[in-house]
Amino acid sequence: MRPINSIIEEVRSEARLIRTFRLDRDLSPRPGQYLMLWIRGVDEIPMSFSGPDCITVQSVGQATEALFEMGAGSSVGLRGPLGNGFTLKGDKILLIGGGVGSAPLAFLGERARASGLAVTSLLGFRSKEDIIFQERFEALGEVIITTDDGSYGIAGRASAGLKEFSLFDYDQIYLCGPEMMMWDVISRTREHATKTQACINRYFKCAAGICGSCCLDPDGTRVCLEGPVITADRLLESEFGRYRRGPTGEKGPCRG
Repeated sequence: MRPINSIIEEVRSEARLIRTFRLDRDLSPRPGQYLMLWIRGVDEIPMSFSGPDCITVQSVGQATEALFEMGAGSSVGLRGPLGNGFTLKGDKILLIGGGVGSAPLAFLGERARASGLAVTSLLGFRSKEDIIFQERFEALGEVIITTDDGSYGIAGRASAGLKEFSLFDYDQIYLCGPEMMMWDVISRTREHATKTQACINRYFKCAAGICGSCCLDPDGTRVCLEGPVITADRLLESEFGRYRRGPTGEKGPCRG
């Protein structure tokens, strides 16, 4: 798939180092799918959708720093939508998000409510200043927020809020955030792994299932193609939460 040109129509600041970019193209994605964003002269990077025509981005490196220098009217290249998105199931769902990983869950939650599902959200952030999309989630149903520094809501990671719920009450659980935050949740809720859909991140190059850069040990799941949404029971048997591979294929520590 070749990149298509797109114009950034609007840039909104959501929190420290987090911005939403609204594009001039509605690519009709499913929540959980992603696009490859080509910042000309810099790099091409994967970004999850936070709406039909939006991506929400945290500035963490050279490519995102270059993107943050762009404003309305700037052009970028797009490939997508790509990958396996979330699948809505049941009547009552729980969204568990961490940091900027909450963005695709807001998109999912809005689709779920429009389909008549009951939505509850558990969201974790570093601090009060890092909270994003609180009003979007509150419009969907009950929301519990945790902060690492205790400046808002429950003190601790998102997993600290699990005590507020009986997970047996939910037909499906949807998870997205930093890897170690997600691993913390998955490892504590193993009995619910088969009904937990997690949107994960790996190093992507081709985004076409060819190069193998994003494959998970030990079964070779291609995250760019068969993911990025993968059920937690499969992640429990993989490298997830233990290590991840970098651009050259070397093993390195997980983040978050």
